[in-house]
Order: sequence, then structure tokens, then C-alpha cells
Amino acid sequence: MRRRWIAIALAALTATPLWAASGRRPAPPESVKRAPAEYTRFSTAELTRGFLALAFGSDLRIGARPKGIRRFDREIRAHVIAGGSVDRTAAMERILAEYGRKIPNLRLIIGGSEAAAAADLVVRLIDEKDFASALEADFGRATAQAFVTKTDAQCMTSVKSRADGEIVRAVSFIIVDKGENVFLDCAYHELLHAFGLSSHDQSNPWTTLNQKRMVGYLTVYDRALLTLLYDPRLRPGMTRYQVRTILPRLINGLRLAPGPDSGG
Repeated sequence: MRRRWIAIALAALTATPLWAASGRRPAPPESVKRAPAEYTRFSTAELTRGFLALAFGSDLRIGARPKGIRRFDREIRAHVIAGGSVDRTAAMERILAEYGRKIPNLRLIIGGSEAAAAADLVVRLIDEKDFASALEADFGRATAQAFVTKTDAQCMTSVKSRADGEIVRAVSFIIVDKGENVFLDCAYHELLHAFGLSSHDQSNPWTTLNQKRMVGYLTVYDRALLTLLYDPRLRPGMTRYQVRTILPRLINGLRLAPGPDSGG
């Protein structure tokens, strides 16, 4: 009897999950060197798990503490502040435009005549040596030092939101002088935070918001999570319970998974 139970346990440990992601393909050619391959098909369970892990919580929160999900609920005016020793303004604007083009219901306006002070999303391009001082200038010494000590970050994003979950303003700091790989990885990573996926998940093998991975492109997985976040049927401030209740139906309605409880 004991041998039988051991055999069952070993089979459970080595079996491939029925809902494992599939559709593996190489990273896009414009991504970072040696970027990880991406998967293109996910189950409802995999997308639900990722959304619940990444859309709640934050390393740095400014303003009222929201009770649920956060996102912009209006047209987003984005402004890139050029800076640093390497000019990556055009590249940053192209990445912003990619988000605006690929995420349904993300109403994004890039540049324009508005000053940075009037923008909803500000991206500051800086050299690494200026990172700590830039954070202190914007958020104060105590907040900046607490964040750097907690996260040991290369880049960062602050998201200010109302108690109802609507994002008021987001500011991202992107390092430009540590090479193409660091820039691309930071740019794609921090914009996910800016648009409302505020947390990290170090055990998720598909998201750019796993800090153990250097990705440098907008993955199919993260694109699906933002598509869910900005769907009108999800509202800022919805609690984890409310989101969990509607998410499987929403995922399947948007055809982000092959089918209900399907394994992809």
C-alpha cells in the first residue's frame, strides 16, 4: 500500500498540467538580446491567476489606498521628458504607441502641446547616476530612500490614484545609459505598472513583471492582462472577489483563452 501511494505522489509531481501554456515562439526581433521566447496561448486559469496577482498591490503607492483594481478611466495624455546621455525619446514614444495600438480601450495620446505638468502619464528618461536624486526631487528623501532600499530598483513607476481606484497620474523613471537591453526591459516593464498592473510575481514564467526575467517586449500574456484591465466590464475599484467572479467569463468572451477550462 505504501509503495502505491509513493507511485501516485511521484506521478502527480512529474505530470504535465493539463492547462500548461502553449504556442511557444521566438521573441520578436526588436526585443532585447537573448530575450526569452513567448507563449501565445493560455488557459483561463493561467490568465486569472496572473491578473489577480498583478493587478492588486504595489511597491510604491502615493495617494489614497485603493480597495481594488486601479486603472485610468479616461483619455490618457502621455508626455516623455527627454534626458540622460543617450537620446531614447523616439524609442520611448514608439513603445508608448505600441501599447496604445495593441490594447483595446486604452485611449492614449502621446506628446502634443501639453506640458509635462498637465500630463496624466509622464516618462522621465535619465542616466543611472541621476536615478536616486530624481526620485528624491519628485517624492521626497524619505519616500525615495524607502523605495530604493526595499526594491533595489533600476527603474521605477509611481502611481497616484483615488480611493475609487481611478489613476490620477503616473510617473515612470527609465534608465537610458546602461545599454539597449536595460532600456527596453525597463520601458516595457514600467509602462505595465503605469497603466495599472502595479505588482510583481516572481513565480510567473510569462509576465514581464517577474523581476527574475529580462524581457524587453510586450508579451502576448501581458497584453491579455491589460486587455482585461481596460475592458469596460471591469471597473476601477472592483475588489478581488468581484474580479474573480467575472474574470473567467470575460476571458472567454474576449477569446483570450481557447475555451472554458481549456488547456491551450
